[in-house]
Amino acid sequence: MELWFSEKHTPHVRFLIQVDRQLFSGQSDYQRIDIFDSLEFGRILVLDGFLMLTEKDEFVYHEMLVHVPMAVHPGVKRVLVIGAGDGGVVRELVRYGDIEEIDLVEIDEMVVDVSRRFLPFTSNRLNDPRLTIYYQDGLKYVRRFSDHYDLIIVDSTDPFGPGEGLFTREFYGNCFKALHADGVMVNQHESPFYAVDAVAMQRAHKRIVESFEISRVYQAHIPTYPSGHWLFGFASNAFHPVRDLRAKDWKKRDIKTKYYNTNLHRGAFALPTYVQDLLEDVEHVDLG
Repeated sequence: MELWFSEKHTPHVRFLIQVDRQLFSGQSDYQRIDIFDSLEFGRILVLDGFLMLTEKDEFVYHEMLVHVPMAVHPGVKRVLVIGAGDGGVVRELVRYGDIEEIDLVEIDEMVVDVSRRFLPFTSNRLNDPRLTIYYQDGLKYVRRFSDHYDLIIVDSTDPFGPGEGLFTREFYGNCFKALHADGVMVNQHESPFYAVDAVAMQRAHKRIVESFEISRVYQAHIPTYPSGHWLFGFASNAFHPVRDLRAKDWKKRDIKTKYYNTNLHRGAFALPTYVQDLLEDVEHVDLG
């Protein structure tokens, strides 16, 4: 008998992955959590029926969230990570020896527990001594800080359910306040391809533009995400993600990556025309 995991990308599009077995299924206070073994993509993490990561392609997402800002900002010491309970962002961050503190804020403790048990390829650095984990709402957590962090990475789920508050004007404004004057915020920015995802992407871009002087969007190819075309946001009041890229300095670190490199870094900010148009359409309008 064949078993398939199915995720609806639009009312007319479904994405299917053949799975070998289900390793875990549980209901936390916030969401349903499932872990599958698949024949093509290895271990899969699913939250409320939506695929969050697979063992085969998670490196694309996590490398692009971390190494893009780290190759631009020359003095990251204190980092706030919101979401990311699977540990993939932390795994990439701890490769930088000059980072002194990493605060991980995850609303759902069960995500971390399940990831430790079943996803060692992302969670294997959650014991790093520089890391402190807070099981709180990221929106409420970040309100407490002013001029505190060098880098904020928002690894949120989609803009509904537990992750909904991480796409609001209030949240991005609080991130701006929590950063040093030369701080950087990066976030997952949804996909521009399907109409419903594109609206969420536009709303996020509009609200970030309202808070930061420099706001640029970059892209990556992630095969198991809707359409495979995924966007990220880079925001700062001090650093431009391309003009201020420190390619030589980053290469000297000799960090081995599978997706990210400094040539790709530059190219990732060269967006297709249809994406440019979607972003420009909302930069000067009120989305409410």
